Amino acid sequence: MRPAQIVALSLALLGGACGSAPEQAGRVRALVARPPKDTIRFEAPARAHHCSGGPRSGLLLQGSSDGNGVVIWLRGGGTDSLAGGPWPLLQRGDTMSPRGGTVGVRYMLNAVAHGLPLDSGAVEVRETAHVFTVVARGTGHETMAAGRVALEASFDAVPLETDSVSCWPRP
Repeated sequence: MRPAQIVALSLALLGGACGSAPEQAGRVRALVARPPKDTIRFEAPARAHHCSGGPRSGLLLQGSSDGNGVVIWLRGGGTDSLAGGPWPLLQRGDTMSPRGGTVGVRYMLNAVAHGLPLDSGAVEVRETAHVFTVVARGTGHETMAAGRVALEASFDAVPLETDSVSCWPRP
């Protein structure tokens, strides 16, 4: 190669690298089971942020793609790390419990959006060097389903983002 070609190739590679964001490592995988026999599976990129303000500070994990998504708000953890192990599942409006997780899911079924908060179950938390693995298992009531809907959602290897978000719920 001639020097001019080497420079052109180097600039092209550098420009390509600057224009593309790095692949995000964290993923959420979810399985939604609706009575009597519907099962919806989806996978999406996931993010984790510290959240502050609102009734309690904590960690917000969220992942969504194509109308499907899961959000977990772990409340009561410190600002540097969260205690590993099982966390109780909290009701959506619970502002008094000092520690626990609130879980919500949105999913598409036959081009119709569905969603619900979990009202029973548990959340399992593992953290290694600000990389989180969180598994939520539980059930909740959705008005359009003929019974209780079950969710198993796994956030795998989600790195903690450097910025923080607000813990104040939005309508």
